[in-house]
Amino acid sequence: MSYVKGLKCRECGREYHVDPIYVCEFCFGPLEVVYDYDGIKKALTREVISSRPQNLWRYKELLPIEGEPSTALDTGYTPLVKADNLARHLGIKSLYIKDDTVAHPTLSFKDRVVAVALAKAKEFGFDTVACASTGNLAHSVSAHGARAGFKRFIFIPASLEKSKIIASLAYEPNLIAVDGNYDEVNRLCSEVANKYRWAFVNINIRPFYAEGSKSQGYEIIEQLGWKAPDAVVVPCASGSLMTKIWKSFKEMKDVGLIEKMETRVFSAQATGCSPIVSAIKSGIDVIRPVKPDTIAKSLAIGNPADGYYATQVIKESRGYGEDVSDEEIVEAIKLMAKTEGVFAETAGGVTLASAIKLIKSGRIAKDDVTVLCVTGNGLKTQEALIGKTAEPHYIKPKLSAFEEVLEKINTVKS
Repeated sequence: MSYVKGLKCRECGREYHVDPIYVCEFCFGPLEVVYDYDGIKKALTREVISSRPQNLWRYKELLPIEGEPSTALDTGYTPLVKADNLARHLGIKSLYIKDDTVAHPTLSFKDRVVAVALAKAKEFGFDTVACASTGNLAHSVSAHGARAGFKRFIFIPASLEKSKIIASLAYEPNLIAVDGNYDEVNRLCSEVANKYRWAFVNINIRPFYAEGSKSQGYEIIEQLGWKAPDAVVVPCASGSLMTKIWKSFKEMKDVGLIEKMETRVFSAQATGCSPIVSAIKSGIDVIRPVKPDTIAKSLAIGNPADGYYATQVIKESRGYGEDVSDEEIVEAIKLMAKTEGVFAETAGGVTLASAIKLIKSGRIAKDDVTVLCVTGNGLKTQEALIGKTAEPHYIKPKLSAFEEVLEKINTVKS
């Protein structure tokens, strides 16, 4: 049974049937999925959720699918790491890492949104899926699409990290490397989507695709013992993840799964591409597009589709935003790895580095239960650390050579 009532324009409120459309034909506002929350409240309990397999489909009543998912790859229910070592380092009481570096199958939170998007594409009868991507979405559509039997067209900026390009090619999609930045790639994809009957997960399937991000928020609340955190720090590219985590928290309260929700949401961006945070700091709703210049390429969207709505989440939740330099990103990646054993890609470095600033400024209190959303694995962006880590100790295969190095190591530590 589906609890989806239809689609609704986020601007003018006009309602639409469930179809592969994403823009209101009257005001050109974006469309969003609307649910029967009264029905969900009767059907979905903590006990029902807990009895189900540990993947995102345990919250299926709150996701836009008909009945059981029709694609083969499950994902979600990633660890919520209690980061005590990192908390002590930062001088705060209660810190958690929502660790999507281990998401199945491609090691980023994009597996969540793609699982939902492709299930919906199957329902609509598409045989070809496509996307515009800065890397992680390319991997996910390539992998999920291969398993589900779709033809796949993946559009990326040609300047993407080589490791991310190879990670997509392993699944043998049709990979189109475009000479331009993400915003230019996305514009091209909009033209292609208008001509070919393909399921572009982040264009004509976008209202359904975006709902997959909510599963991260549901899991955070369940893994905290059915409680909402005091603060959550979310990396922002298009801004969609932040808006959907906020939506998921409110839904959990609306359907009676939690009693109260007083979470403050914080936006994290790289200084070299921070249109959302710039608007937040300026106290305005207008998103001024920028040309990205940052090592955090998975966040390098200069004209974010959900930027305005992200600023509204900040206002509604009484949160804020921070941006960080490439140097701060690298240091944060290393800090998270050496304190908690979590190797994050550059977007994760953005999250932690921004959180450090928010803690120092007092916007996140030392007693707050704080969650950092870490959205992708560091193996995807190893290039960012080249020349920024310590060197190995090279020795001859002799005990005396090792002991000579050991003495130097102990001398340095003492």
